[in-house]
Amino acid sequence: ILHPLGLTGIIAAPLKIHATRLATPSQRAAMTMLNYPITEPSSRCAPDSTRDYFMLWIKAFHIMAVICWFSAIFYLPRLFVYHAMSEDQTSKDRFTIMESKLFWGIMTPSAVATVALGAWLIAGSPSYYLSAPWMHAKLALVVLLLIYHYLCWVFFEKLKTDSRVRSHRYFRVFNEVPIFMMVPIVILVVVKPVFGA
Repeated sequence: ILHPLGLTGIIAAPLKIHATRLATPSQRAAMTMLNYPITEPSSRCAPDSTRDYFMLWIKAFHIMAVICWFSAIFYLPRLFVYHAMSEDQTSKDRFTIMESKLFWGIMTPSAVATVALGAWLIAGSPSYYLSAPWMHAKLALVVLLLIYHYLCWVFFEKLKTDSRVRSHRYFRVFNEVPIFMMVPIVILVVVKPVFGA
């Protein structure tokens, strides 16, 4: 028995099955007259779908927090470079204020949000995330990033009283360190390599 719309209808039928889930009652009646199969979405999927949708919002805010954190992590050591090169007290005071606002206003809140939201995501599917080798590697890099964050705080406190604590060349090199954590973190999250396979 051929489909009412012929071969094209046979090919398009699966798409119409999905379309009926979004159709209005009158549209569904018309589809029934044309022998289009109508399916009802399973009510058992509703809780999982709602939860998954909510976790997507958590993931979105987690990504935004990561972007803010890395932005500050790349910018603060650059301020250290200019602070170390400063000769007059006015410039030193200006950089101290800029560093303070960046560290306490953006960098640290972003780090807290990143870790908190990341932990929330892991708690949502612990059996999946905690059994994945790529997640273990990512978490190790996050720990290194937190150590770098702490070192930024140490230098920030020392630069308040002594702009010669380290040379500007040292801070230029120090400024590049986070890139060696950012690149593998992105690769691990996107590619999710299987180690030992």
